[in-house]
Amino acid sequence: MSTLADDPRFRVLYASLASDGTVSDEAPDPAVDRMEAAVALVVRATESLELLLIKRATHEADPWSGHMALPGGRWEPNDSGLLHTAKRETLEETGIDLERHGAPLGRLVDVAPMSARLPPMRIAPFVFGVPAHVEGAVMNHELESLHWVPIDQLRSPEASTTVRVHFSGFSKKFPSYSVAEEHVWGLTHRILTDFLDRFPI
Repeated sequence: MSTLADDPRFRVLYASLASDGTVSDEAPDPAVDRMEAAVALVVRATESLELLLIKRATHEADPWSGHMALPGGRWEPNDSGLLHTAKRETLEETGIDLERHGAPLGRLVDVAPMSARLPPMRIAPFVFGVPAHVEGAVMNHELESLHWVPIDQLRSPEASTTVRVHFSGFSKKFPSYSVAEEHVWGLTHRILTDFLDRFPI
C-alpha cells in the first residue's frame, strides 16, 4: 500500500512484525467458549510517529469505563474476521476509515484479561499505518476523548509509572504509562509494551 511504501519507518515496523506471519482476517472458532475482540494500534506518519489512544466514557455497564484504551471492541457475527472487527470499531468510534487510509502492518500477541472478575476473552491487536493528514474525532457516546501520542513520549522514562487501582475490598498497583494526565494500564499497557519492544526506532 502507498502508506506503507511512502514511509520507511512503516517498512521497518512491517518487517519487525512479519515474523508472526501475515495479517489475515481470521474468524473466531465458534467451538471456543470465550468472548472475541480486536483493537487497532493506529500509527500516524507525522514527523514524530504518533499512536492513537482513546479515553472511554464513564458507563456503569462497561468494565473499562473511563479507561485510556485503543479503539476496538467485540467481534460481531457480521464481521468477516477479527481484522474486520478492528477496522469497523475504529471507524465507528473515531471516524477513521482504515479500509481507505490504513495500511495493515502486522499483528501483536493476543492478550486476555487477568482478572477473574471478567469473562473469558481474547483480544487481537492489529497495527495499522495511516498518513499524517488523518485526524479522527469522537464519534459516539462510548468515547470521551481522542489523543494522538508521540511514540517517543511513551518511550521516555517520565512516561513509565504506576497507578493504584481500587477494587471492591482491596487495591493494587499496576505499571502504567502517563499520557495526557491519564494512566494507561492493564491490557492496553501490555499491548503497548509489546509494540514498543518490537519497534526499536
